[in-house]
Amino acid sequence: MTTPGRRVGTPRLSRDRLSGAADATAAAVGPAAQAPRKERAAAISILSNSLLIALKIAAGAVTGSIAILTEAAHSGIDLIASVVAYFSVRKADEPADESHPYGHQKVENLAAAIEGMLILVGAGIIVYESVRRLTEGAEIESLGIGIAVIGFSAVANFGVSGYLYRQARVTDSPALEGDAAHLRTDAFTSLGVLVALVLVEATGVNELDAITALVVAVAIVIAGLRILARSSRVLVDEALPPDELDAVRDAIERHGAPEILGFHKLRARRAGSRRYVDLHVQFRDGTTLQRAHEISHELQGAIRGRLRGADVLIHLEPADAADKASRSDEGDRTPKD
Repeated sequence: MTTPGRRVGTPRLSRDRLSGAADATAAAVGPAAQAPRKERAAAISILSNSLLIALKIAAGAVTGSIAILTEAAHSGIDLIASVVAYFSVRKADEPADESHPYGHQKVENLAAAIEGMLILVGAGIIVYESVRRLTEGAEIESLGIGIAVIGFSAVANFGVSGYLYRQARVTDSPALEGDAAHLRTDAFTSLGVLVALVLVEATGVNELDAITALVVAVAIVIAGLRILARSSRVLVDEALPPDELDAVRDAIERHGAPEILGFHKLRARRAGSRRYVDLHVQFRDGTTLQRAHEISHELQGAIRGRLRGADVLIHLEPADAADKASRSDEGDRTPKD
């Protein structure tokens, strides 16, 4: 994304207010504050899934319900995903080092992609077992226990996924968001299984159990594909959404320093909970290097005030750089014979 030769307009917000917003944002969602939140949320997800797996396996063994057993398999995949999320958020919060000078934030996006693939694997297991039960048949007994366990599972997963979604918003964590989506899908599929078990108990049609499991598998596939799509966009360095790019532009235009003539070549991408922004800023003739450097730091603070977790790199340019860049861009766009 580039904005060649974009001119800075009349200031609409003071630099002091922007600087204050940046400081407040950094204090509220700094890495030190995020790490314990993310680890605690992922740990709660692990404990919840472990309990639900034990309950579902026991209920599946007592009732013989394929829908309950596939729910147990789904929770098993949820547990693996939660463990992946736990270790990914810990790794992502490690500081940059010689081997990873940009940090480890993309580990969270990689974890979300793994969660999406695990969801698809779980869907495949459910389809296989459901088709086998439909062709071979199976007896289902003592459904009261299964209904109680699946009802409790749905309530628990709705509660834990809601908590994870809130923590994902606060910490801007893709791994927690993926885990929350995983559990929310599990909660909805549990509701579907609950309805099926009630119908089997009321009608005596055991085939409804396997048919419901197939419907659950379709819902799981959709959730897995969505998670894969979101994580892959970040892994291939897709640009930030238009509203976030507009926030960067607005932060620069509101700064109002008379030395700023304009800016161009704005680029921005995301990795984990961090954003990486770079752009070229043109300064009027006569601006000292020291003053341009001071303004650049002020602009970085203003942008961080709009985009939390932003790493901002600003290239300083003289006034005539915009015209040269514009001519260069036009030359690049000229069709060749």
